Amino acid sequence: MIPMLQLEKVERLYRKGNSELTALAGVDLSITRGEFIAVVGPSGSGKTTLLNIIGCLDQPTQGTVKYEGKVLGVMTENELSAYRKDHISFIFQSYNLIPVLTVRENVELPLVIAKSLTKKQM
Repeated sequence: MIPMLQLEKVERLYRKGNSELTALAGVDLSITRGEFIAVVGPSGSGKTTLLNIIGCLDQPTQGTVKYEGKVLGVMTENELSAYRKDHISFIFQSYNLIPVLTVRENVELPLVIAKSLTKKQM
């Protein structure tokens, strides 16, 4: 069975001047459909970097990310945008939320924009 999401030897390095910070080092991860995972760790351990790579908001320095066997790193911007719209959801902490909306409304908003929810489902 092909994993729904698979990361193979994913690394992410950040460079600033002569300094180099390793945020992810050789991450291998395989998630099958219906499986739930939690990403936990102390501040600075690479959680946000990992989620940004899975969500195609950032690219790994090395390694491969696949969704249903398709390599995400070779997709066009339009294909990545469609992938994010159809397969990835982010629920942000207090920043990036619309303050006049409830939590539920903030979560529903992308679905309403994409016309993925009927009036009955809302």
